[in-house]
Amino acid sequence: MTHLQAGLSPETLEKARLELNENPDTLHQDIQEVRDMVITRPDIGFLRTDDAFILRFLRARKFQHFEAFRLLAQYFEYRQQNLDMFKSFKATDPGIKQALKDGFPGGLANLDHYGRKILVLFAANWDQSRYTLVDILRAILLSLEAMIEDPELQVNGFVLIIDWSNFTFKQASKLTPSMLRLAIEGLQDSFPARFGGIHFVNQPWYIHALYTVIRPFLKEKTRKRIFLHGNNLNSLHQLIHPEILPSEFGGMLPPYDMGTWARTLLDHEYDDDSECNADSYNTSAKDIEKELSPKSMKRSQSVVDPGVLKRMDKNEEENMQPLLSLD
Repeated sequence: MTHLQAGLSPETLEKARLELNENPDTLHQDIQEVRDMVITRPDIGFLRTDDAFILRFLRARKFQHFEAFRLLAQYFEYRQQNLDMFKSFKATDPGIKQALKDGFPGGLANLDHYGRKILVLFAANWDQSRYTLVDILRAILLSLEAMIEDPELQVNGFVLIIDWSNFTFKQASKLTPSMLRLAIEGLQDSFPARFGGIHFVNQPWYIHALYTVIRPFLKEKTRKRIFLHGNNLNSLHQLIHPEILPSEFGGMLPPYDMGTWARTLLDHEYDDDSECNADSYNTSAKDIEKELSPKSMKRSQSVVDPGVLKRMDKNEEENMQPLLSLD
């Protein structure tokens, strides 16, 4: 075992070997092969190429060198193409801070039985008067940046549960194609995290309709990991044990405290609202939303026509339940 694997338990070391093809004898060589590819993309500013940083991209792509480098390049390219998103990219930024305090995202204390971190989002908590969807995305990306420092999570990955209870049609109308593109590119295509499952619970019909819009633009691997449970929490419990879930998900634990993860990131600044100015940061974030221009998906910038959504078959969901995939 090299010093780069020092943070891994024996069980996770074995998992990295079997599932990710991680070999301590060739680890430094693997990293160097990815680093050597940097010169092939002079158009990208690679701000970090140290061993520990490159290793997380190798783990995210099962030590396939070219795929790991492509992810590394997309990581920095995404940041270059969306510079405004990463200005004041810290937990104390007013928009990010408010999103964090409302549980965007939340993180459960217990890992699942595969050692994965469980992130939770309660969609109805979004306060449109205080922060935007861009702020929520920034808060999620910032949180992942902090969590991915843990080598155990680099290997074991994450699970995401989104509770859509009481998420209104008006809120859903803000989920424009451009915003959805930005999120897909930032999370699926440009971040070195392994997502073992994305679970929708209590989703209304119009969220299911929006999912049908973005589904063609998700990688097949991602589609297989999205589960639409609706009100059937028993199907969620078959994949994530209720012993580690809060009561909102039919679990055995108390209701989730939305500020849990925010307190971890903000520490003593959690209750300090002196720097929050809703007008200033909402104006800035709305400007970002207007200027979204990710290029990998070519779609209209308009909001999905509510008339189309209303014609969607509410019972179609049963036909879209993906097969369980844990590889």
